[in-house]
Amino acid sequence: MKPIDEDGLILCKIQGRIFEQSLERVACSSPIFLRRFMFSEIASRMDRPGFLDTGISDNGIFEELSEEYPDTSYGKVKYSREEMYWIGYLYRYWSYTHETTSKHLYRIVKPQELREVYYPYHSLDPAQAIERMIESKGIQEEDYIARGKKIMKKIWQERGLI
Repeated sequence: MKPIDEDGLILCKIQGRIFEQSLERVACSSPIFLRRFMFSEIASRMDRPGFLDTGISDNGIFEELSEEYPDTSYGKVKYSREEMYWIGYLYRYWSYTHETTSKHLYRIVKPQELREVYYPYHSLDPAQAIERMIESKGIQEEDYIARGKKIMKKIWQERGLI
C-alpha cells in the first residue's frame, strides 16, 4: 500500500468536490453520475501520475465529462452533499493508496455500498474505512494490490505511457 501524500490528498479533495458539485451540475441521478465518472477518461487520468500538473479546473472536468457522456435526466435518486463528497474522497483515496484504477475499484465497491456505510464510517480515517470494507468483502489485500497493479500496467502499456 502506498502512503497518502500531499498530491494524493489534493486529488481526494478535487474528486470529492466534483462529486458534490454534480448534484447541481448534472441532471442524472447520483448513481448514474458516479458510474459515468468512475469509467470516464478524466478518472483514468486522475489514476495516473501527473494529473495535477494539467491544472484543469472543476469547470474543465465537467466540460470533459459532458463531452464524453451527454447529460441525461435518467434516474431520480440524489445522494446528499456530504455523502457525495465522502464517496468521491474515499474512492480517490482508495485508488491512490492501493494503486488501482477507478474502473477496477468501481467494480469491487459500488456507490450504494459506500452510501450504506457512510454514517458508521464517515468519521473514520479513510484508511480505516477502506480497511474495514476490504475485510467485510473478504478481499485478500495482497491479491487485490497485485491485480490492481497488473491492470494499471496493462492500461499504461496500451496507451504507450510505459
